[in-house]
Amino acid sequence: MPTHSASTEDEIVEAVMTAREWRSPLEIVGAGTKQSFGRAVVTMGSVLDVSGLRGILSYEPNELILTAAPGTPVAEIDAVLAEKGQRLGFDPPDWGPLLGAAPGLGTIGGAISTDANGPARVRLGAARDQLLGFRGVNGFGEAFKAGGKVVKNVTGFDVPKLMCGAMGTLCVLTEVTLRVFPRPPLSTVLALRDLSPEDGFALLRKVWSSPLDATGLAYSQGRVLVRLEGEKAPLAEKCAMLRTLLDGREAQEVPEGEIAFRAIGNGEVFADTPYDVWRAFVPPAAAAQVAAEIEAPLWLGDWAGGLLWLGTLPGSDTVRAAVNRVGGHAVLLRAGEETRERLDVFEPQSAVRMAMTKSIKAAFDPLGLFNPGRMWDGV
Repeated sequence: MPTHSASTEDEIVEAVMTAREWRSPLEIVGAGTKQSFGRAVVTMGSVLDVSGLRGILSYEPNELILTAAPGTPVAEIDAVLAEKGQRLGFDPPDWGPLLGAAPGLGTIGGAISTDANGPARVRLGAARDQLLGFRGVNGFGEAFKAGGKVVKNVTGFDVPKLMCGAMGTLCVLTEVTLRVFPRPPLSTVLALRDLSPEDGFALLRKVWSSPLDATGLAYSQGRVLVRLEGEKAPLAEKCAMLRTLLDGREAQEVPEGEIAFRAIGNGEVFADTPYDVWRAFVPPAAAAQVAAEIEAPLWLGDWAGGLLWLGTLPGSDTVRAAVNRVGGHAVLLRAGEETRERLDVFEPQSAVRMAMTKSIKAAFDPLGLFNPGRMWDGV
């Protein structure tokens, strides 16, 4: 498949206009670390490589605003923010090794397009809550912008939210503006062991509903992990308050707790396994029930149970029905091509919702040029 590389917005406009002329679809690729995520479809057109659009375009630490080109590695943004004691609130994970790519290459555009949110989402919100504005090129070959560069800009349609998780099917991003957050100087991860899933998730929900503002609430193999952050004195108070919520159980500090939460967000425990990997989004109160029903060989819970990572036998179709019964939905993050052809990677949509989805797609990309079929057939 021919590849067109673009490093400016004008070059993307030109590539889209050419695609329109030839009615030739475009597979939009950045660093390529998430290329195997999505339906297994063959794009009979061209690859549009936008990895050349990279770099931090503006950063205002006092305003907590950063604007970057979408091909900018998340690691590069993290490093710049860390110098000013700040961070990305949605905590974008590095899924590269999980999906067969090298670590540390994932881009901010890829994180937004795949709606990749890490453990801190439980406290600081998702990418859609923090993408204030963007520039992009639509399927008409028009450069446009949406949203703004200030936190309080809330007028008009909140188009930026549409881009989060759209898998590049609506437009080609050329610039993104994000709200960033202060990074507390200290963090502590406390662990409790030998808890059943029912007791573990119940404790996580109890901590979540407390004023502790925990930025990590996970359960794995009988162990509950709680991450607290803050200045020295307030953090000590939080740790003391946490112990009052434990009903006499003992919590131990985890020396490498940050590494543990990074591994959870990255899905590292699944990377070298043969399992298909699902991310199931469920009501936290139903997490233990769903996990028990699916009986996955390997699984863990994040976001106080709101997210279940499930490693299932290759080709298994046991996840979605159990998740749907409690009102949740599921995404097949990693599987072989045959499975991604046979099973729905993304949640199937009702006829009404699909009609709305196709209508939105047509408004941005009427010829269906961008990543056709990556999420659903005909989108």
